[in-house]
Amino acid sequence: MTEHESGFVPYRFERLEEGEMGRRGGEFLARMEARRSVRFFSDERVPRELIELAIRAAGTAPSGAHMQPWTFVAVADPELKRRIRVAAEEEEYRSYEGGRMKEEWREDLRPLGTDWRKPFLETVPWLVVVFAQKRGRRPDGSPKKHYYVQESVGIACGLFIAALQSMGLATLTHTPSPMRFLRELLDRPTDEEPFILFPVGYPAPDCRVPDLHRKSLAEIAEFRLAED
Repeated sequence: MTEHESGFVPYRFERLEEGEMGRRGGEFLARMEARRSVRFFSDERVPRELIELAIRAAGTAPSGAHMQPWTFVAVADPELKRRIRVAAEEEEYRSYEGGRMKEEWREDLRPLGTDWRKPFLETVPWLVVVFAQKRGRRPDGSPKKHYYVQESVGIACGLFIAALQSMGLATLTHTPSPMRFLRELLDRPTDEEPFILFPVGYPAPDCRVPDLHRKSLAEIAEFRLAED
């Protein structure tokens, strides 16, 4: 065995029958097709253990050179949530009302009914802020390069969303721009950049969402098959 091979372990892979593969795939698709971005949340308590499970699921994402360049900061403190809301609304106001957004962007957002007001940031029981680590740190404190950071963190966020949906929780990919205030409020190092702010909880009993339709398979995929 070579030195390189000594760092490997057997892959415990469960091979399934095609019928079972299709059944599981169909169940997952149905669950994810029911997913919607929610902007109206209940203040009902969500156990910390569920947030931990979702973060652990996100942490299984592949990453460049296995650097795992992400930090998930889960906030349940009401005062800190209030401060995040105030700062987020300030940035959003500048975008919606202060001229940051081009008219085309505003027009595209109009069917969603969004504006600069974000009361859900206080209502929801949890805010989970994901930070992208531009660099890591070695044990001696010196910087360590991370690879494909945006791609890696994006995949982790996708798994986080899927985990929440699987557990019966709702969320929203909230990205006020710029988001530097999150690093300051949450006291994160300068090597980390805010990536997405996820409100996490249960939808409000009277929650309504836009009547949207997703693109068909033909619109998002192309198959190149061998010719007979």
